[in-house]
Amino acid sequence: MTRHCFTLQVDPRRLEEYRKAHAAVWPEMLEALRDAGWGHYTLHLREDGLLVGVVETDDLGRAQAAMEATDVNARWQAAMAGLFADLPDGRPDRALEVLPTIFDIDAQLAAAGRQGARP
Repeated sequence: MTRHCFTLQVDPRRLEEYRKAHAAVWPEMLEALRDAGWGHYTLHLREDGLLVGVVETDDLGRAQAAMEATDVNARWQAAMAGLFADLPDGRPDRALEVLPTIFDIDAQLAAAGRQGARP
């Protein structure tokens, strides 16, 4: 599994709506994400609207494509689109800015022959 980090920009005037929507994500959407391989998926929201997502998956492109093929994702993206700033095609899921990993403590500990994550 590889961990991926991405950003999006929520409209700062719509933060409460965004939080409310994510406090009770549709069960069908949760199952679709799980089935598409989105593991340990978390979202973090700063007060200026910066949204940071972290997901673990074997293949991010494949996981995105699997979600793209679901009806529930199309409905969810349509429901969420108005909460974001500056979406090129109106779909938040197509506007992710994936950030490269520049530091991984476990990888560096392993390279140094030391124990990684705490037991």
